[in-house]
Amino acid sequence: MNAVNKTSRILGIAFLLQFVTSLGSAMLLRQAWLVAGDMSASMIKLANNAALLRANVIVDMLTALGIIFLGCMLFITLGKQNEKMALVALGFYILEAALLATSQLAAFSFLRLSQEYAAAGQPTYLQTLGSLTFESMNFVGSDLHMLAFSLGGVLFYYLLDRSRLVPRVLSLWGLIAVLPFLIGIPLTIMGHTVSLAFYLPYIPFELVIGIWILIKGIKIDTDTTTVRQMAPAGANT
Repeated sequence: MNAVNKTSRILGIAFLLQFVTSLGSAMLLRQAWLVAGDMSASMIKLANNAALLRANVIVDMLTALGIIFLGCMLFITLGKQNEKMALVALGFYILEAALLATSQLAAFSFLRLSQEYAAAGQPTYLQTLGSLTFESMNFVGSDLHMLAFSLGGVLFYYLLDRSRLVPRVLSLWGLIAVLPFLIGIPLTIMGHTVSLAFYLPYIPFELVIGIWILIKGIKIDTDTTTVRQMAPAGANT
């Protein structure tokens, strides 16, 4: 017999928090101060709106905490399928969070360089330093961060599919949608340009599965638990 594990709905909350914070950082806050293809304009805009980057840093730190929260909940939920694989996946999620948090040091350096750039009359050398700092921030907080996510995600979503705790269409969606990251991110690190469209199938996944788990919960098989509770001490079940 199946029963809904109500505490598993925390996993749904973890997915939703991750969706909200990561989307808010990448699609809203960063786009508010970054002028695509124009580093000088980005630095001037940031110098005049320092609160935007500070808010971006706060949301990114919340995202990093959310990554660890989600990874722990997935490990608790899926560890029975393969504890070693789930532990490795959790390790990648912790690495992902650490890389994102570390990149925020470069973000504050980029803010200070932008302010100096605007105050000093936009000298070329400060723009060059700003570009290098931004690239460093982006490399650690985007490329390496997403590479760690994709490695952990493949393992977790494989275990989720094997567990049959959610409809298979959801687990396969996550597993298939994360695979492009394993191709696109290494290509990006090697200097190739990869379109955002390559990653689009994954973007709504965390929202959809988070809502589904929050509403439906995860069903667990209670028969095994009941048998173990009823069996005499020391009996084989």
